[in-house]
Amino acid sequence: MFRSSFFLLASTVTTAGLSFLFWVVVARFYPPEQVGLATSLISATSLLSYLSMFGLNSTLIRFPADDAARNGQVTQSMALVVLVSCAAAGLYLLGLPWYGHKLLFIRDHPHLAVLFVLFCACAAVNLLVKAVFISARMAQYNVLFDGILQGLAKIAAPVALVGFGAVGIVGSAGIGYVVAVAAALLLLRRHLGFRFDFRSRGTRLREQLRFSVASYVSSLINLAPVLVTPLIVLQKLGASEAGYYFVAFQIAALLNSVSTAVGEAVFAEVSSDESRFGELLRRSGKIIAAVQVPAVAVVASGSGLLLLMFGADYASTARGLLSVLAVAALPVALNTWACFGLKLAQRMKQLITANVILACTTIGLASLWAPRGLIWVGYAWGLGNLAAGLYATAAVLRGRPSAPRPPEPDVDPGPGWSPVDTLQLRAVRLPGPTSAAPTAERYRP
Repeated sequence: MFRSSFFLLASTVTTAGLSFLFWVVVARFYPPEQVGLATSLISATSLLSYLSMFGLNSTLIRFPADDAARNGQVTQSMALVVLVSCAAAGLYLLGLPWYGHKLLFIRDHPHLAVLFVLFCACAAVNLLVKAVFISARMAQYNVLFDGILQGLAKIAAPVALVGFGAVGIVGSAGIGYVVAVAAALLLLRRHLGFRFDFRSRGTRLREQLRFSVASYVSSLINLAPVLVTPLIVLQKLGASEAGYYFVAFQIAALLNSVSTAVGEAVFAEVSSDESRFGELLRRSGKIIAAVQVPAVAVVASGSGLLLLMFGADYASTARGLLSVLAVAALPVALNTWACFGLKLAQRMKQLITANVILACTTIGLASLWAPRGLIWVGYAWGLGNLAAGLYATAAVLRGRPSAPRPPEPDVDPGPGWSPVDTLQLRAVRLPGPTSAAPTAERYRP
């Protein structure tokens, strides 16, 4: 768990760190109005890619197929994700007149619309492949393709595309997704022996459809505030304020990555050995607290200096917002930790309820408070996660239902059988079903 947590956190921090540098470059070469428009589209790409998972990323970790069928399980999941992501991106573009009329320029030019759909598909495949490496306990490769290669590809593009305005920013992020997917497929082939296989026998995808759908619904609801809140800021405060909000939120995302990385590691480990559910969940909570609290203190106290790297306007306008979002990383960590616990226990109704609380509280308060200023949008984010985290934690602490006790043996006492012998026999505990840890890696085609 510690090893996986380290590499997952390293991947997230590398991705976020290089994204931080990407936005520093963007802020220096593009005006805030163009940054605000581009951030809304990039946020949409992130949400649509998660939406397109259909819960398959969780299923590939929680219920991996046997070695002989693993290639088929991954291949079919990848094909479904590509189809869903393209359809979702197309629907998003069609609906722009109702919720994003300022973004219609991306739909009015067919070649830009096609590129947007392609970027969404690549982002979705990238997420799915990350889940495959997590399940195989080889998260170090996520650092390479999702962190380093994607980040460097993004940073190299904005200056060359500055003449395209907001489209240049979106295109730079899209180039990063394309490079990451190409590298990920090569790593899958070389280190996991992956080959495309469209046979369905033994893939367990239909068997675990209910879990996949519940995970999908939960992820969609969880990401709704990430997409909707920037649109609220864009419509009620303007493009410049949307740019300030997005940059502050990206910095705060570095803090939120701690709990996500540890949670993903626990999810993979408990899926391999369910008998360690309670132990690993407790240890993961201690790890998150030990890292998260000092990190929050550093970012909250140094918010002005961090934003100064983007320019004086960002430091003066978004300093208070970043401080609030940094403190909000603590309820975000609580919510993330508890929701991973609910998913491992397969208590999907409670998981969906927690995310509904998050979405409704955050979006509702953001809509109500946004006219007061950016800092109030930060309050909405923190309170939404706090409400959802408290509910999810209470649900986790109620514990998983224990397995029913096996019936007592029906013994026919023979000659010389004493009552003491009967009591001793009935005191014996019959072994119940257990989950044995695998003796080898789950994915070795």
